[in-house]
Formats: sequence, structure tokens, C-alpha cells
Amino acid sequence: MTDPGIPRSDADVRAGKLPKPPRKPSLVELVSGLPGQVTDLVHHEIELVKAEMIGKLKALGIGGGLLLGAVGILLFMLGVLLTAAVLGLSETGLPGWASALIIAGVLLIAAALVALIGWRKLKGGIPPIPTEAIDSLQRDLRVVKGIGRPDQRA
Repeated sequence: MTDPGIPRSDADVRAGKLPKPPRKPSLVELVSGLPGQVTDLVHHEIELVKAEMIGKLKALGIGGGLLLGAVGILLFMLGVLLTAAVLGLSETGLPGWASALIIAGVLLIAAALVALIGWRKLKGGIPPIPTEAIDSLQRDLRVVKGIGRPDQRA
């Protein structure tokens, strides 16, 4: 079956039986359709962002779960290593309980050092107010009011 709008022979072309070109939309039609097209584009872009974020969040969740599993295995390994340290010290002639106390003391000192460093870091972040950003905004406000210069500190 042939399309009636397509010329089938040279005679059809000579007789003027050419297909009509598609009608071009007017400027008014183009402009009136623009808001709908922009809305559709924005909706599609939002859906694309959602799909990408879901994929990335799934990967982050799986990666986080696997890392958590690795930490669990490392904790078991730490227990085995500590047991080996206690047994190794007891081979030097110390009783088992003394070896365990020595290892516990070393762990207590290590925990105290880590806690001290962590406490100092926490104190440095308290209060959690962006003081540098506030100072910068106040300086900008003074410059806008004409009271100060951009390079002038508070």
C-alpha cells in the first residue's frame, strides 16, 4: 500500500501532486506552548535528579552496611589479638591474671589518650556557631553602610 501524499511517478511530480509541507506553528502558538514545555522540562529534570539521588543513596547504604560489617569483624579480630597478647605475656612467666591486667592497663591508657584528644576537639567546636561567617557578614554590612573598608577586621 502506498501513501497517497507521496508521488508515485515522475508524472505525479509534473502534475503538481506533491505532498504539502507540514504547517509551521505561528509565533503566538510557540509562545503559548512555552510555559507547558518549561513545566514539563522542570518536572523531568526533577525526576532525573530523584532517580540519580536514589541510586547514589542506595550505593551509599550498601557501602555503609559493608563497612559496618568490616568493623564488626575487626572487633572480633581485636579480641583475638588481645587474647594472644595476654597469652604471650603469660609465656614470660607471669601469671595469666597479671598478663591480663597489664594488657587492660595499656588499653586503659590508650582509651584515656583518645578520649582526651576527642574532648579537646569537642571543646574547640562549642558553641556550634559559625563565628567566622558572622564576622564576615558584619564586616560586609559595615562596608555597605560606608562605615568600614573590606580589608578592615572587626
